Amino acid sequence: MALNTGKLVGRTAFISGASRGIGKAIALKLAKDGANVVIAAKTATPHAKLPGTIYTAAKEIEAAGGKALPCIVDIRDEESVQKAVEETVRTFGGVDILVNNASAISLTGTLDTPMKKYDLMNSVNARGTYLCSRVCLPYLKQGKNPHILNIAPPLNMKHVWFKNHTAYTMAKYGMSMCVLGMAEEFKPDGIAVNALWPMTGIATAAVEMLGGEDLMNASRKPEIMSDAAYVILTKNSRSYTGNFDVDEDVLKAIGVKDFDEYAWVKGVPLMPDYFLDSAEEFFSGNLAKKMAKGNKGAIKNEDSAASASDPVDAVFDKVETQITPDIIKSINSTYRFVIKGGREYVLDLKNGEGSLLRDAPADLDTKTTLIMAPDDFVKLFQGKLNSMQAFMGGKLKIKGDMGGAMKLEKLMKKVQSKL
Repeated sequence: MALNTGKLVGRTAFISGASRGIGKAIALKLAKDGANVVIAAKTATPHAKLPGTIYTAAKEIEAAGGKALPCIVDIRDEESVQKAVEETVRTFGGVDILVNNASAISLTGTLDTPMKKYDLMNSVNARGTYLCSRVCLPYLKQGKNPHILNIAPPLNMKHVWFKNHTAYTMAKYGMSMCVLGMAEEFKPDGIAVNALWPMTGIATAAVEMLGGEDLMNASRKPEIMSDAAYVILTKNSRSYTGNFDVDEDVLKAIGVKDFDEYAWVKGVPLMPDYFLDSAEEFFSGNLAKKMAKGNKGAIKNEDSAASASDPVDAVFDKVETQITPDIIKSINSTYRFVIKGGREYVLDLKNGEGSLLRDAPADLDTKTTLIMAPDDFVKLFQGKLNSMQAFMGGKLKIKGDMGGAMKLEKLMKKVQSKL
């Protein structure tokens, strides 16, 4: 959507985590308006699984019409941030916009979140946002229509947003609390401090790693966030501050009615994002059937496994028939399925011709453990329950290799076609 007005020509934006995803989309949007963009991120060399570096992003920004300054920055490190901001000021003369986009995520329960992960999330999300804001604020006070925009959710204090990932929610809400406090603290200086959050999942490389093709297809393009960010960042900083905005609402307010252009795949039901009242029912598990209607892998005969005397065992019968050289080559991992109140199964999709072991002993080592109730397990393999919804809603617990768990999507789709 063409929203550019030229209001940001010559303005300087410091964006954390701008080498890919939402951060890069915002950077490109501002660049098209003629802004100077500082790409503050750690990725100086190509990541094994995630595309983009600060240098490739800089080339795209300059091609879009802006000026770019790639800076290797670890926002957990005060000296690193200080040096990057000082270089920004030397290069462009100041800072007018700060976008706190960088974030770390681990959707794990308390016992499955070691302190190393807890510290990472809080150091990047809450502390990193606070640090970048603190270092940029003296320059923002001198900036033109100065804005801080945190990619952070509204403070929604309901148990559903805490119970399955307390540590992550605490860290993310730390970014939100920076908005709450700093908006009032720096209102006399004319510095706007706002938050922006997506209504739905956003299709980024990180999301693809986390949720695979299904979640990508149920998401929107990052451009919906960059368009909404542009609207906020061009508002009068003295009159628009302290808001917790949602991308779709921001765009509706300026007259946007058709959001199909933002869909990653048109026609697929969208996955709502966390922390919104409108998403509470979904993540409480009451909308599984609605999502299943949009799942291409949904089965035609929904009662086939349920009619078996042991529906879980019936699903594993079908799983066993799909252990092929192609599956072993593409997945290359081992799994333990813990069915609550029932049996444990070990699926070897790595060694030799692969195997399935029923009533597996507890000391048999596997790379990934998946824990589910019997009914939810059957629905997952039938296509009635979206895997990412099951995980985010707490119906699927994953221990060990998260990436390995997501590789099972390919096998599940094959099983769905047989049930």
